[in-house]
Amino acid sequence: MDALILGIILGLIQGISEWIPISSKTQILLASTFILGLGFSEGYVFGLFMEIGTIFAAIIYFRREIYRVIIALIGKGTEEDVVLLKYVVISTIITGIMGVPIYLFIINLIKGPVIGIPMSILGLILITDGIVIYFSRKSYIPRKSLKDLTIKDFAIVGFAQGLAALPGVSRSGMTTSALLLLGVKPEEAFRLSFIELIPAALGAIGVTLIFSKHTVETTLHLISFGALGISIIVATIVSIFLISALLRFARSNRILLIVFTLGALALISGIISSITGLG
Repeated sequence: MDALILGIILGLIQGISEWIPISSKTQILLASTFILGLGFSEGYVFGLFMEIGTIFAAIIYFRREIYRVIIALIGKGTEEDVVLLKYVVISTIITGIMGVPIYLFIINLIKGPVIGIPMSILGLILITDGIVIYFSRKSYIPRKSLKDLTIKDFAIVGFAQGLAALPGVSRSGMTTSALLLLGVKPEEAFRLSFIELIPAALGAIGVTLIFSKHTVETTLHLISFGALGISIIVATIVSIFLISALLRFARSNRILLIVFTLGALALISGIISSITGLG
């Protein structure tokens, strides 16, 4: 496939799916599997590595919050800035403790092409993710803001985000749902979820480079650095221009239709693959 077209496709997938409660790494995994013929573990690694573009967008969009964290770090921030710093640090540490072992488990035990069982698992995880989001929105009346949260709450968010290292689990969906379940107001929940994307995604990229450098190099060779560069640019631009609209869309129940549809498609694909034996 032409590098320009491939880069645009991957960039659009990453730039849109990162900001709504669907797993961006899973969408990249599926796209790279069917377009590039990557195996499950290779596509999974590539899906994590592709978060570069959305990191750039998040840094630009949340530059004020980042400034507040830096100010708090050097001891000159307000009380709320210090709470934001604690939130970022604690949730990131717990994410790493949870996420790295899960990552190593996935890449070491799942090898070869995408076959029926992994695809079925992806579908079930996406559907479960949608159920969590559905009940978190229907059963709770959020009232809290950042200043009302405790260290325990920060750890819970980190735990939820760490579980998102599993293929098919949405990072934004898990963290936003966790915050909503803790009683955080929707707008604040989405904002805090996406702020935490920055250190979490940087960590995910670092982990892939440390533990899966060869896989990353092989995958980049398949798609070319030109396509990768285009995909990063497209993902960044799409994220910057659409983030506000996507956040509003993510607050509506229509997002559940997307999650359940993707889960159903992945599950059907896994069943067909198991019956036919095709990966």
